[in-house]
Amino acid sequence: MSEALIGPEHSLQIRELGLVEYAPSFEAMKAFTATRDAKTPDQLWLLQHPPVYTLGLAGKVEHLLQASEVPVVKIDRGGQITYHGPGQAVVYLLLDLHRRQLMVRQLVNLMEQALIDVLADWGIAAERREGAPGVYVGEAKIAALGLKITRGCSYHGLSLNVEMDLAPFTRINPCGYEGLRTTQLSELGVHTSVAEAHRRLAERLAALLEERYPVILPAAQKQELV
Repeated sequence: MSEALIGPEHSLQIRELGLVEYAPSFEAMKAFTATRDAKTPDQLWLLQHPPVYTLGLAGKVEHLLQASEVPVVKIDRGGQITYHGPGQAVVYLLLDLHRRQLMVRQLVNLMEQALIDVLADWGIAAERREGAPGVYVGEAKIAALGLKITRGCSYHGLSLNVEMDLAPFTRINPCGYEGLRTTQLSELGVHTSVAEAHRRLAERLAALLEERYPVILPAAQKQELV
């Protein structure tokens, strides 16, 4: 695991966590959010998961079309069912929204924009869709989003398909959409590592956060962080 602190007041910490089982990372996100205070730096967690389906708060089990050995974990983010597996770059955004004067819709837009910008750097034209959070290339979804907001803070985040087994997506209605096709970087001619995708996503997310929604701290707290 490696960590980096960035921002004018070391307001954003980037943590590279490697391949982590889903359930422990979920519990760790909840614990971090429950115990953080006004001085806690925001964090971006960069990781991958072993194969797992996650079912959001409004998730309907009928969107799991075929049972398999892949476990299903019910979680507290919004949205329906999605799949995580090796070869997918996952970024969790643990942010204090109040401190950044950041609204949920603005955060979703920022996450989508970071993905679109990173994909554009690889020559891929991607877009968002109204009413269907995530990022799409043509008719196929390449990145998914999901958030939980509690105590004015966010956790969960985004996933970008890099080079993975896409077959598990065919056993669900991804994000609740029947027949939605998924794609990935390798299918679009971009052969790169998850580590490189993580690096580019973290850099772009950090840049957008610091440019548009920097942490606003009282002078006394700023002095303490110096």
